[in-house]
Amino acid sequence: MRELSSSRKSYERGELRESELGADPILALTRWLDEAYAVPELVLEPNAMALATVAADGRPSLRMVLLRGLDQRGLRFFTSYDSRKGRELLARPFAAATFWWAALERQVRVEGDVRRVDEDESDLYFASRPRGHRLAAWASEQSEPVESRAVLDERMAHFEERFADEEIERPHSWGGFLIVPRAMEFWQGRANRMHDRLLYRRDREDWVRVRLQP
Repeated sequence: MRELSSSRKSYERGELRESELGADPILALTRWLDEAYAVPELVLEPNAMALATVAADGRPSLRMVLLRGLDQRGLRFFTSYDSRKGRELLARPFAAATFWWAALERQVRVEGDVRRVDEDESDLYFASRPRGHRLAAWASEQSEPVESRAVLDERMAHFEERFADEEIERPHSWGGFLIVPRAMEFWQGRANRMHDRLLYRRDREDWVRVRLQP
């Protein structure tokens, strides 16, 4: 194993100025996503984000999910409502998310309240998914124990047969969540660990921006 204490990289790709980022963090995140998508040979799945939720005992849990929508309402992703993250979000409707684009030496952190998206929006997104993905939403009881991989394969085969000649409707236990941002921080790596950090906090309908020390 490599010596972790001496493993380091100097970040020198760019800098982060207030004038370039602008006053609206949603628009800024949109631009950064577009710039990550513009270099597919460097960034794999730019819309992947680490999502943190809180369990009943106050302990956090973290996993990767894919951002599936972004507008002035907030950030949208979809999952099973019966999964661990789904249950935790329904019980404690707030979350934190982080995007990390190593090749661009950039990070964005988001914190906010969470609510379910409406049924029509979940239906619309579910219908846009590949057929196999829709079948998997029926076959997998996400986060629950399973005896073996063979059981999962059998369940998938069962639903392939069940829906062979009909449209695959969205399970009621599956749908979308919306993160309504209350804080968003943009990070650009700089040399000597003197990184740029710009934090936006919502103040009623407006955003207040401050620069943080690295």
